[in-house]
Amino acid sequence: MTPFVVPSPFLPPFSEVSAVLCLLLILLVPFAGVGLALINTGLGRARSAAHSMLSALCVTAVAALVYVVVGFAWQGVAGRPDHAVLIAGKAWGWIAAEPFFLRGLRLDLSPSALIVLLQMFSVGLAGIIPLSSGADRWRLGAICASTALLAGFTYPLFAHWVWGGGWLAQLGVNCGLGRGFVDGGGSSTIQVVGGVTALSITWILGPRRGKFSAEGMPAAVPGHNAVLVLLGCGLAWMGWMALNSAGAMLFLSAEPGRVVLIAINTTLCAASSGLAAAVVTRIRFARPDASLTANGWIAGLVASSAAAACVKPAASMIVGGVAGILVVWVSDSLEFQFAIDDPGGAVSVHAVGGLWGVLAVALLADVGPSGQWLAQLVGVATLLGFVLPLTYGLNWLLDRVYRQRVSRDGELQGMDLFELGAGAYPEFDIHGDEFLQR
Repeated sequence: MTPFVVPSPFLPPFSEVSAVLCLLLILLVPFAGVGLALINTGLGRARSAAHSMLSALCVTAVAALVYVVVGFAWQGVAGRPDHAVLIAGKAWGWIAAEPFFLRGLRLDLSPSALIVLLQMFSVGLAGIIPLSSGADRWRLGAICASTALLAGFTYPLFAHWVWGGGWLAQLGVNCGLGRGFVDGGGSSTIQVVGGVTALSITWILGPRRGKFSAEGMPAAVPGHNAVLVLLGCGLAWMGWMALNSAGAMLFLSAEPGRVVLIAINTTLCAASSGLAAAVVTRIRFARPDASLTANGWIAGLVASSAAAACVKPAASMIVGGVAGILVVWVSDSLEFQFAIDDPGGAVSVHAVGGLWGVLAVALLADVGPSGQWLAQLVGVATLLGFVLPLTYGLNWLLDRVYRQRVSRDGELQGMDLFELGAGAYPEFDIHGDEFLQR
């Protein structure tokens, strides 16, 4: 297979066939969000199931509206106007300079318009990720406000640096670091940004009532519906193949024929990661764990996004296998060593899996010149050293103005009854806490 060539920072013209194919792929991307919503719901408590699904719908709506109003103005498209900082005689793009409300943008089959449509779905996907970390205790109003901050500033700022011709993309041209920071399908922009937001939410909200004993030992709080979780894995798989393919066509100039390779690599990543998680849990617990295996499957999809267009099938199996092992190990470490209550595993799946996917580009992908490792490491350092403190700070300030965690009575009653006035399963008694340590 010939090395994959990352394009110049200017969008190439699309043929009509490429544009139509890209549009069809983008229209399948919402399946990824539906899959994550089902997984989050299944891994949460039965008494918060309707609240979880409604939250995902509200996140999708808020993210799309805020992104169209202000988000795209900050993200922009490579080759279009942006605000740059001049350092050592070289211009480094900082933030886009587009008008609000998509004014002046042709909404047709042009690459710019297709990017807007893809990003409307992608920012919603990033916003759904933190829902699992705040399950059973995150207020719906606070969820919408936090999503507005993500879609209106955090996400488009970092996406401009990676996909909008910003300074991370310019590392290759300005500093000779490979092809600059490479991420075709959003392992960093969507997954890690959503994952570090999830980590921020767990820190701000604190653990669920009864999750940790007085000695700090975590109690098992099983998800209420494994069938929803596994169904969500299947829907996410479909959406991820489309997301990776559309992203590669728009941001890496992949030709239409490369969609086959991307679908193969995405599937192999998910398969090897899911099986690796099943084997690890089988060795550790004498039985494979359904929820961790499902998280392994999603972690493989997450890790595939950055390099699905530019690795060989054998390499994609390695990427997935490592992701499956990491998700089990990190999930345990977060609970037992750091006392972090992340019900759906968003931090281990999306933040850690996404970081591994970004690094796998330099390790296993055919991206051309040397220096790619350093470019990818700069991107990772930016995510951990800037995006994480930024998203934590914004949500911390939000919590000072509008308390994000539900009251104790609300948590005891359940999010469905307390915030929505009706449960998802009215014919069943679902309000016991008999398995929690008191």
